[in-house]
Amino acid sequence: MAPRALWKGQLRLSLVSIPVEIFSATKSGARVSFRQIHKPSGKRIRYEKSLPGIGPVKTEDIVKGYEVDDDEYILLDPDEIDAIKLETKKTFELVQFVDACEISPLYFDKPYYITASDDLAQDAYRVVRDALRAAGKVGLGQVTMRGKEYLAAVKPCGDGLLMETLHYEDELREADQIFTDIEDEKVDKELLEVATSLIDRKSAPFDASAYHDKYAEAMQDLLDAKMRNKKTPRVRTDDDSGGGDNVVDLMSALKQSLKDADGKKKKKPAKKAS
Repeated sequence: MAPRALWKGQLRLSLVSIPVEIFSATKSGARVSFRQIHKPSGKRIRYEKSLPGIGPVKTEDIVKGYEVDDDEYILLDPDEIDAIKLETKKTFELVQFVDACEISPLYFDKPYYITASDDLAQDAYRVVRDALRAAGKVGLGQVTMRGKEYLAAVKPCGDGLLMETLHYEDELREADQIFTDIEDEKVDKELLEVATSLIDRKSAPFDASAYHDKYAEAMQDLLDAKMRNKKTPRVRTDDDSGGGDNVVDLMSALKQSLKDADGKKKKKPAKKAS
């Protein structure tokens, strides 16, 4: 089954807009998952939104509440939230370029693939990919997905582009708060040499295929054995729950963008009249 795009819109580099789609680069289907079962009845545990004295409530009757004081909330309707106009809902503009090593690993959150939406967009898509690769840079911008505006970095990845969402600065904890009890003393020189030698001996190119989730594999072995065992308790549950593309000449757009960028650098502030 083909993956579903999480976002569709325009990847913009100055005057060049490229129709693209964004897909998650990770999958969770490979992991073992469980359902909670009520052992005496053999029925699945279900979760429903309810209120004391009222019981289950309809989804359309639920709105978001923001706490302004103890037990006091201001209410927001879904339409009010959807009405917030953000350009990043449909446009992902690369506004800055940095060396990848400038971004601390602490900021990186989750990877996504960016692909061209159609054949006509592939020429411009390849130009951006190869330009980033030639410059050795990472593009930065913001994009809104699933009701949140993300800071994101874009870089070449094989034949395509990889986007990685980044944490905002105020989302990170200060390391000093965690490491405060670690005393700043010099380590034993001989121990340091032994540890360094051990690291050198075990150093090798990274190979992700060499690592496996041993817990998940052991759990799957247990499940396979339980399924083969006819004495394994079993239950059968009943499910009783109720854009138009912005088409521009690529070369002229890139040249005009370059002129605009050069003009801003050369432009000097006007002298004040004496």
